Amino acid sequence: MTFDWNHSETIAVAKETCAQCQGLGLRGSTSRNGPEAPCNCVLRTIFRSCYSRFRSCLAKEKHVSQVRLEIIGGQDRRTVWGRKDEEYVADFCLVSRRFLDEFEHKLFRLHFLLGADWRLCCRYLKMDKGVFFHAVYRIQQKLGRAFRELRPYPLFPLDEYFGSVVRKDLSLESRNVLRMPSSKKRRRALRPPVRKVA
Repeated sequence: MTFDWNHSETIAVAKETCAQCQGLGLRGSTSRNGPEAPCNCVLRTIFRSCYSRFRSCLAKEKHVSQVRLEIIGGQDRRTVWGRKDEEYVADFCLVSRRFLDEFEHKLFRLHFLLGADWRLCCRYLKMDKGVFFHAVYRIQQKLGRAFRELRPYPLFPLDEYFGSVVRKDLSLESRNVLRMPSSKKRRRALRPPVRKVA
């Protein structure tokens, strides 16, 4: 299943001075009739936004984190207790491990999770500065795409993740808006009582 990107969600996070998308957030596809793809500036901005929230969740004192009661809608409406900050930190790390290869994850862990600067990373991984920064940009683009296209619950947009927007599969009657529900029994029209005027 492919994810459809549109201008309304990419234009807000696109870089204004981007030479590839001219600030629109979408680039033409490589094939002639293919769908438009998100620009690399959009993917890197998505990653930076998620990474900034990850760091703020880690910086909170443990007693500040609170348990929230979330209502999950749908046919089986129920409530669930959860700690959103801890869940986000765990999701961020697990999604990163799943989508990066071994070298990229080693660099990600060293630079983003442990906070090593480029000099220490280059010395430790025996690489030069240019290769390091190209690898960092590649990691940001790969994870930005993964955070947005993750199904059923993406990490981005953050307000949906932390605001508990739960998407569940709807029944066939709910999805087909053109088909009106049919009832065998005909209902009478509601007639309010009328006061007699003298």
